[in-house]
Amino acid sequence: MFALLGAARKVSNPELRELVGFSLDGKERRNLNERKLVESEKHGRAFAHELSDKGWRWCEDELAAGPLKHGSSAERAHYLVFGMFAQYLNACGLRLADIASARQEAHDDVDVTARVEDGYRALASADGAFVKLRELRARLADIARPDLDAVLTALFASQRINLVPQSNQQALTDADRESALRIGGESKHLISIER
Repeated sequence: MFALLGAARKVSNPELRELVGFSLDGKERRNLNERKLVESEKHGRAFAHELSDKGWRWCEDELAAGPLKHGSSAERAHYLVFGMFAQYLNACGLRLADIASARQEAHDDVDVTARVEDGYRALASADGAFVKLRELRARLADIARPDLDAVLTALFASQRINLVPQSNQQALTDADRESALRIGGESKHLISIER
């Protein structure tokens, strides 16, 4: 259960085995499915698993259970740490799902950042060359505009990319204007990335 909690997404048996050294098969999988703690789907020859809402609640309850009286010293130590996290979450009014959601958003931002960099490199004639944002947006059309804009803005603020307006505003097409990113009261039409 905690392995699936740590992944906070659907995980296939091969990936689960790689992450924690075991897969969820047979009697154990059926037990968790019957108790409605884990949802499993077959993808090709392997199962993929994800915590259900009830599974998330089980994990929250287990974190708050307090120290174990029995078990190995490592298990007892883990439960002391779990209790500390449960107290913190409770004091902040947070749930485990809030942490997983923030983690997934951070993961998504990393993926979008990599896609921006890869897309730029595919379009640029050389490192540091300017590429139209319109062309980059067309290449990344499957990424929602607010998500792409948020990542571009963050990359610009951290000086990992350069965004500038088109100097010859008359050369802009309607599509160029529509694709612009407004930062600091200025529409940016071109992007460049140095290695």
